[in-house]
Parts: sequence; structure tokens; C-alpha cells
Amino acid sequence: MTSDIDADLRSVQEARDLAVRCRQAQREFAHASQQEVDKVCAAMAEAVYRDAKRLGQLAHDETGYGVAAHKQLKVEFSSRTVWESIRDIPTVGVLRRDEVARTVDIGWPVGVVVGLTPSTNPNSTAVYKVLISVKARNGIVIAPHPSATQSTYEAVRLMIEAGERAGMPPGLVGCMQQVSLPGTQELMRHYATSLILATGGTPMVRAAHSTGKPAIGVGPGNAPAYVDRSADVAAAAYALVNSKAFDCSVICATEQSVVVDRPVAAELRARMQALGAHWVSPQEKAALGRTLFTPSGGLNAKAVGKTPQQLAEMAGIQVPSSARILVADLERVGREEPLSGEKLTTVLGFYVEDGWRAGCDRCIELLRFGGDGHTLVIHATAEDVILAFGIEKPAFRILVNTWGTLGAIGATTGLMPAMTLAPGGVGGSIVSDNISVHNLLNVKRLAYPLREPPAVASTLAPGVTAMPSSGAPPGAGGMPAAPDGRPTAGDDEVERIVRRVLDELGGRR
Repeated sequence: MTSDIDADLRSVQEARDLAVRCRQAQREFAHASQQEVDKVCAAMAEAVYRDAKRLGQLAHDETGYGVAAHKQLKVEFSSRTVWESIRDIPTVGVLRRDEVARTVDIGWPVGVVVGLTPSTNPNSTAVYKVLISVKARNGIVIAPHPSATQSTYEAVRLMIEAGERAGMPPGLVGCMQQVSLPGTQELMRHYATSLILATGGTPMVRAAHSTGKPAIGVGPGNAPAYVDRSADVAAAAYALVNSKAFDCSVICATEQSVVVDRPVAAELRARMQALGAHWVSPQEKAALGRTLFTPSGGLNAKAVGKTPQQLAEMAGIQVPSSARILVADLERVGREEPLSGEKLTTVLGFYVEDGWRAGCDRCIELLRFGGDGHTLVIHATAEDVILAFGIEKPAFRILVNTWGTLGAIGATTGLMPAMTLAPGGVGGSIVSDNISVHNLLNVKRLAYPLREPPAVASTLAPGVTAMPSSGAPPGAGGMPAAPDGRPTAGDDEVERIVRRVLDELGGRR
């Protein structure tokens, strides 16, 4: 008991120390030039990319989730691909000028970011969050998931060493090692913390939103994939099986159920089976439901990110060694059909509907059961069907003819490369973006006059006339002439007017 209390206290103290040190370093880094910022970020990204294979193996070994080679690919994506996507985005000084609106946008950091990272994608998420934070001249402290502390810290350690060699102030990037719930809560609530970027399970995200600090959180996925009668069925089968098998389905945008148009259902099933999809019997489906979910309906963490063979052993069923994913025929959505929910493992639901409208309704039902705002995949060539899905579905990433896993994070699409996918207001988040540097950058605006203010002379004190507006162009110095050519009041005259108005106001109190 005493050792547990001591561990919690050490965690709380570590959180305080990291937050204070980070704020001090961030205040120094806030004066860095764009060139200095980019040099630091480039060095950190390259250091992680070079060691991606080892980091991927560390994440797999520590958590037991997924496939080491796939985790390596995610680390490479989070370092090089993410960095390339933000490298040329200006974040320091003048960002842009609008000559029509007569405004000038100026970049400004948020401050200290707390990055909560999940066990499913631990070090890849940490790498990505460090890069998008530092690019905006923020400091960041990573709070790892307790089951992924070492693999997360190792990636952040590489970034710290590379960043400091490139001129980053010590303490700008930090990572908790004494991880506990009280410590993470202290970090989120600490006075030095400016914003929380939360990626993980629903309880973690809710905790972030309850701190009273600004927070960007994500929600569950439960992404459906609709296969229309107009689809290239062979290509759809290839995408579905490979996406679902990728890293044993731990990316939140992975397809959780297939909804297929009846005329192509048999062909899709056959093509998926040829690629390693194994259909389970009704009895095996029930056993998987009991294995993947707790009696209360929550995910069983021991079943997350497992191969079909590992799941079969846990459920007491038999599956062939060639099985890459397990597929269950489903007819309902809801608590009475556990496999209709988000399954962060290699199990896929399979629905057959007649026509795209019925398929549309089923997809909405699946999203509302646990994936509102997140992701939907559609395989089709009929543009009217694709557009109808884009307009109607309560999802902010609608992926066309590609993998759910890699498409949603921006690896196979033009979406912003990211490991945090916000589901918008419908999913409980303040934004609907693939979170990137734009979301962690404040913008100041210089605004010059475009039009004359309304007449206000009647509201002034007796004897005080309205001051003429300037209409001066940006950068003009001194007091401009009045519209009728008369000179405006000089500094002495302005001071006398202000003093008289203040005296009169004071006399009325």
C-alpha cells in the first residue's frame, strides 16, 4: 500500500516538474525564428525515422498489440510523412496578408501542450504530437498509456536528444516515466498547461475535457464500409481484408463492419475468403462476442490487437492458420449484437442490404451505435451514390475506394497526415479535423480600417465633436488629414478633449 502511494506521489511531482520546465523552455522558444524551428523539427523527425524498426518492435513487445512491422510503418509515417506535410507551413511571424480585407495574420504559440497517447499506437502517436506541437513553437509533455510507458518514452527520448543538438531549449519536450492516474491528472490540471491533446479511450478523453483546460479529444471509430453494386468488387475485397489485417486493426479508423449491396454480396464474400477472410459460424460468433467484450459491453483489453489465431485460442474455437481476419454475418445493430460495435482487433461484421439507400441507413445506424463523426468507407464507381454518402453520413472522413486504416490518417489520401482524428461536435469534439499544426497554432490579426464608422457625435459629451476617421493605408505614419482636407487635432488638442470628457464624466458620478 505504501509503495503504491509513494509511486503516485512521485508521479505527481514528476508531472509538476515537467510542466514547469516545459513552460520555461517554451517562453524561450517562443522567440525562435522559422528557420530555427524547422531545424529542430527536421532533426527530431529524422532521428525517429532512422530508428523506426526498433521502435515498432518495442511497441509490439511492450503492449502485445498488433504487428511489429506494421508499427514500424506507423512510426515512419508519424515522423517523415507528418513532417513533410507540415514542413512548409509558416508558423512564425507574418503568416499571410489579405490585401482586400486589409488584415495581416501573425503566428503565435498556444503554450504547453499535454499529449495523452494510447497503448494501441503508442510511440507513433507521441512522435506525431511532438512534431505538430514544436512546429507551432509550443512545448509538449507526453503522458503515455501505463502499458506503453517504455516504448513511448524511448521515441520521445530520441526526439529530445536530436532536438537539443539542433538548438531546442532543454525541457521543451518531455515525457512522463512515473505514470499513474494521479500524475496524469496533475499534468492536465497544472497551471503551466495550456491545452490537452487527447488520443485514447473514451474515459481518457472525458477526463481531458473535465479538467477545465482547453482540450482536443477524439471519439470511438466503429467505421462501416459500404460496398455498392457499382464497385470494383475485387479491389474492394483487397482493400477490406488488408486494411482490417493491418496491425491487427488497432487504428481507430479501421473498418469494423462491411455493408454490402445484395447483388455483389456473394462475389465479395468469395473474393475476401480467397484473400484470407475466414467466416465464423453462429456459435463461434457468440463465443467471439463473449471474448471481445466484457459483460457490461466494454472492450476486453486482452483481445485488442490480436491475430485470428490468438482470438480463437481465447474464445475456444478453431480457425485455420491461413486466416488473416475473422468475419461474422450480422443482422442487427446494438447491445444485443456485440460484434456490431467497435472491435479493435481482427474481427469484422458483415451485413447484406438491398440497394444503396438501405445500405446508407445501416451505415448511419452503425455510426450512431459508437462512431458518430469519425470515419466511413465507400467502395463504388457511381458518383451519385458516393456524393449521397458524403452528404448524408454523420462522419467527417468519408473514404472512397481505399483502406480505412491508411486512408483516414492521410497515408493513401490527401487528408492531413495525423494520428489523432477528431469526430466533430456530433462525436464530442470541438473540431472535425485530422489534427495537425493548424489546431495548435494561435493567430493574431492586424486589422486596418475598411469603412467609416457610423456617426457618433450625438453620443459625445456636450461641446465635443466627433473625431474624423483616418482611412490611412497600412504603414502610414502620423495623423492623417480629415476627409474634407482640414487637419485633424494634434496631440495637445486630443489630450485636452480627453481630459475635458473625463472631468465631465467624473462630475456626473
